[in-house]
Amino acid sequence: MIYYFDTAKKSALIDFSKTLKTLISEKKCKTENISEIVLICIGSDRATGDCLGPMVGHRMSKYQRNFSVYGTLEKPVHAKNLSAALSFIGKYHKDALIIAIDASLGRAEHVGYITLGEGSLSPGVGVDKDLPDVGDLFITGIVNLAAFKGAGHLLLQTTRLNTVMQLTDFICMGLNLCLTVKSVPLTPAVK
Repeated sequence: MIYYFDTAKKSALIDFSKTLKTLISEKKCKTENISEIVLICIGSDRATGDCLGPMVGHRMSKYQRNFSVYGTLEKPVHAKNLSAALSFIGKYHKDALIIAIDASLGRAEHVGYITLGEGSLSPGVGVDKDLPDVGDLFITGIVNLAAFKGAGHLLLQTTRLNTVMQLTDFICMGLNLCLTVKSVPLTPAVK
């Protein structure tokens, strides 16, 4: 199941945090050996539309408490080093719940939305790259339109920075509410 959150709605941030907290709790119940949470923030700082992941990683690394972060502006995780990053995480975070965060392309009416779901993320699909699937849970920010085959790179290059910043702010606030504040109650997610 994929949940969509309209970042322009006032209730979206709390709904996102509650849904994420519920998904994390469900994963922990299914897999009792989860010892930590790892955020893997995928993307490159060389294309406006693709810098969502590294921007989230940069901000979240400042608040690290009970989670680890891979993929920042200083040390991005991207197509060329994704496999090595996953190997490292597999070796040093054996019992981690991995949350993959990346930019995505989507329908016009969903630009500016956040998606959240259970399962792995397939990074690079919007730009015709064949990369390994990542994560137990995923978060994407829909930064621009999906277009015809081969146009994904151009769309990521021409994405408005304002859109990326708004999505980054939303994801970081939601993650902070979920991962660092203990008062967000667990309630069933709205589908």
